[in-house]
Amino acid sequence: MNFGEFQEKKSRGTFDFPIELHHVTKEHPRYQMPFHWHMDYELIRVLKGSLILSLNEETLNLTENSGVVLVCDGVLHGGMPVDCVYECLDFDLNEFLRGCSAGKKDIDDVQSHRVILDDFFAADSEEYKTANRLFDTFIEEKKGYEFIIQGLLFELMGQILGNHRYKVSDDETYKSLKRIRQLKSSLKIIREEYMNQLTLGDLANAADMSPKYFCRFFSEMTGKTPIEYLNYYRIECASEQLLYTDDLVTDIALNCGYNDLSYFVKTFKKYKGQTPKQFRKSKQA
Repeated sequence: MNFGEFQEKKSRGTFDFPIELHHVTKEHPRYQMPFHWHMDYELIRVLKGSLILSLNEETLNLTENSGVVLVCDGVLHGGMPVDCVYECLDFDLNEFLRGCSAGKKDIDDVQSHRVILDDFFAADSEEYKTANRLFDTFIEEKKGYEFIIQGLLFELMGQILGNHRYKVSDDETYKSLKRIRQLKSSLKIIREEYMNQLTLGDLANAADMSPKYFCRFFSEMTGKTPIEYLNYYRIECASEQLLYTDDLVTDIALNCGYNDLSYFVKTFKKYKGQTPKQFRKSKQA
């Protein structure tokens, strides 16, 4: 079973207008944000509480009205919400820029990652105000909002470049990206094989490291040991299966790599504060 099969069923935007909004509360099946990456860009703002975000090797604590985060394509990111309500606006920037001849060199630099855009814009910045207008315009959906959205995306890019809110790739950036690629390799194994019996050696081999060094490396990058993260990811997968299928708890445990039902229940309660049956019942109420 694939974790992605149990994502929330909702409109994903269209080919001609590739942008979508996620409003995330505690009841949302993706309230927790496991480490992942994608080829879209993403703006994130917090409406309540706080969201501790990891972006590649950086950690940000995003709170209400503190600022907005821009996650660029390919950036490894994950989040830990604390009594939080937050919103994510996902968009295919490359599609919006397709066929645009103005500023072609700047566009090429951004798309090729020769230029690395800043990821945080404080509440007193131009970029923050424009990003909030993007969220609000998309939510209101007034007639003609598609034109305004596209204009605001271009305005945001112009402000980022005009205010020099970026850095040019250098040797340190290259070293950092190499570490990220190694982490992605191990996370990819977890994402694709979490239902099977994975060992520390399997994850270390994927990152081309010794198990001893890999444990230290993984903990530095994610804040969790490899096994802790594997259990965390499996429980997130199990949570979605509890919500979107009628499968027995025993079957879901097996689907998520747990051969021991009692250990699965104990681990689930550790992460969710409820047993699997209690979790399913509370979300169906």
